[in-house]
Amino acid sequence: MSYIETCLSQWEMNRKRTIGKLDEIANLPNPQLVLGWRPGPGRAHIAWQMVHIGITEELFATERLIGTVAGFPDLLPRFRGGSTVDDNIPTLDRIRDVLDASRTHLLQTVSTLQESDLGIIPPAMKERGLNIGQILQLLSWHEAHHQGQAHLTLNLWKASNPV
Repeated sequence: MSYIETCLSQWEMNRKRTIGKLDEIANLPNPQLVLGWRPGPGRAHIAWQMVHIGITEELFATERLIGTVAGFPDLLPRFRGGSTVDDNIPTLDRIRDVLDASRTHLLQTVSTLQESDLGIIPPAMKERGLNIGQILQLLSWHEAHHQGQAHLTLNLWKASNPV
């Protein structure tokens, strides 16, 4: 199995966990309320964590790896890294759409890569000094990180709101 194939396999496992968390939320009495619940003032809600995963993948699939314009212009400023979380909570369907579309875009971009490209630092990543191999690893870690935050937030919500 190549390095790229290994990363793709990890991404697939991570996404199953992320979608599983959304499925769990969908089965609760008021999923929209749960998606927007915050563990404290100024903290991110579950919806932000989930859409942030998709928007980050979209940015890497486009701007950061191949220098094209990212999709989701309405969501980019709200969910990219460093954004301020707001109270406009996306629906489960919208979150799923973003995750599906951004993953499709990312897979399309990665399908153009060869193992020999792994050491290349894309122009958009020169300041950070990340090469393509490191970016592929980072994307795997990123989803697991934010899915874990969503998982913890859901557990905190459950502790505060016994169903």
